[in-house]
Amino acid sequence: MRLAVNPTRMELLRLRKRLVVAQRGHKLLKDKLDGLMKDFGRITLEYKQARLEVDRELPKVLKLFVLAEATSSRLIVEDALEATRQEMQMVVKSQRVMSVTIPKIEISFGKSEGGYSLIHTSSELDKAVIQMKEFLPQLLRMAELEETVRRLCIEIEKTRRRVNALEHTLIPRMKETIKFIKNKLDEMERSTTSQLMRIKAQRLARERAIEAGEIEA
Repeated sequence: MRLAVNPTRMELLRLRKRLVVAQRGHKLLKDKLDGLMKDFGRITLEYKQARLEVDRELPKVLKLFVLAEATSSRLIVEDALEATRQEMQMVVKSQRVMSVTIPKIEISFGKSEGGYSLIHTSSELDKAVIQMKEFLPQLLRMAELEETVRRLCIEIEKTRRRVNALEHTLIPRMKETIKFIKNKLDEMERSTTSQLMRIKAQRLARERAIEAGEIEA
């Protein structure tokens, strides 16, 4: 299907320039898509590994809290955790992968102000608190990778649609239109040449007739 344009030389020149730009853009987008797919594969693998580690470690941490609660009581555990509440600061920064903005999460812990009785609590609570603190960065890293994978998926799909639109729709239509305009201009040129030849032949015939005295000048 051709583009709706007038078959003129100016339009032909304009379309040829657009075609060059479209082909250059198609190559750049294709290279970007290849780069995105490469990064996507690498980050997806990293995310899967992080997810497996979280799935393996989370039950262990939760089990320690369950044991701490079983050996004392929920109220004592809750009071102990409340007494040792610790400030955590989370900063979400941005970095770019193939023009895609992805999150980078950084956390830091403040000082613990209070403490709890070691008599009324079990050692499992100490282990649970320590392991939870160690586990949080791991959990946040998994969340960071999961969001990165999601954003890369969106960008890959958007880039693939643009590549396909250029490759299968716009560029073929532009080529077809350029071919149509060239044929039309060639046809017009042949028609003009034929018309000029007829006019020239008629003029020569008239001049000969005047020389022969068949007609008056």
